Amino acid sequence: MRVTGGTARGRRLKGPPAGVRPTSDLVREAIFDALGAQGVNLERVLDLYAGSGALGIEALSRGGGWCDFVERDARNAAIIRENVMRTGLGERARVHRMAVERAPERLEGRYSLLLADPPYDDEAAAAALEGIARSELVGEGSVLVWEQSRRQPAPPSLGPLRLTWSRRYGDTQVSIDRAELATVGR
Repeated sequence: MRVTGGTARGRRLKGPPAGVRPTSDLVREAIFDALGAQGVNLERVLDLYAGSGALGIEALSRGGGWCDFVERDARNAAIIRENVMRTGLGERARVHRMAVERAPERLEGRYSLLLADPPYDDEAAAAALEGIARSELVGEGSVLVWEQSRRQPAPPSLGPLRLTWSRRYGDTQVSIDRAELATVGR
């Protein structure tokens, strides 16, 4: 697993322990190509269910200003810290060891880009992401990238976020949702 673009392009990332499915290089590259084509702001990034941190690191490498990584598992959180340091992006990142559901009460400010790659079998992920979408972490122009199994259809909306783009890559369904101005803060 490597960083696919930006200042850390080509740097190897340590993978998570067995049983954790990291986003493939191909899918990460497709995600960031789509985000670039849509002119998505990478200034403040939140990587939820961070695993190895590959998505957030990719955002930082491609010009992101700051990334908060949220990961419940202590081993994965340590791997994220190692990967952030090995790519030279540690000064623009912080790893938070907590459940995604706790992020709205523990983190402050709004994020321009939210990345979510929950385990495919996590039935609580949709509700957790709905809570995030309705929280103060999402504001005008916020974008959520959500990876899930292709067997689960992407919902047309999550709180104020509306589905704007969706593609399948093998067993992975990638959806991009954007905050609509009229619905933020409801």
